[in-house]
Amino acid sequence: MRIALYDANVLYPSTLRDVLIRVGIAQLVVPRWTDRILDETFRNLKEDRPDLDPARLDRTRTLMNGAINDVLVTGYELRIDDIVLPDPDDRHVAAAAIHAGAQVIVTNDLKDFPAAALEPHAISAWHPDVFLQDLCRENLEALVRIVKEIAAAWRRDADTAAVLKSLGVEAPDTADKISQALL
Repeated sequence: MRIALYDANVLYPSTLRDVLIRVGIAQLVVPRWTDRILDETFRNLKEDRPDLDPARLDRTRTLMNGAINDVLVTGYELRIDDIVLPDPDDRHVAAAAIHAGAQVIVTNDLKDFPAAALEPHAISAWHPDVFLQDLCRENLEALVRIVKEIAAAWRRDADTAAVLKSLGVEAPDTADKISQALL
């Protein structure tokens, strides 16, 4: 099963985050992240979205870490200085991916993870839409089920169309593929 390290920018949008966690719970992939990645995610959410209750965001973080066994990568810090990337602030992400044995870094910042830097470690950087489309190829029914589960979990009057609209902001091709499967 593929190990995927999720970058902070794909854990920031709530619907995408929910889908990415649920594909891990469904054992379609083995997700990984670090406390440092979560620090960035939730610091940015708290700064950008003062309307969100900080206590609820802290609870979300706790639930995320409890949802998947061994999701947190630790012990990667010694690798950081050996990584060369266009943005030195992203070296911790690549170091964690290497340490976790990940095959994929799921990120919106593909330019910050050039193939030349990752290939020696057998890692690729994938946009979340590409990553989810790849999962759809063999697990479309599971992704349809995940979207239905998210719709059922939302406390407001939501349906799969609302979930797909939200997911479509970050992963439009995946949302279209799942929408077609629901027809």
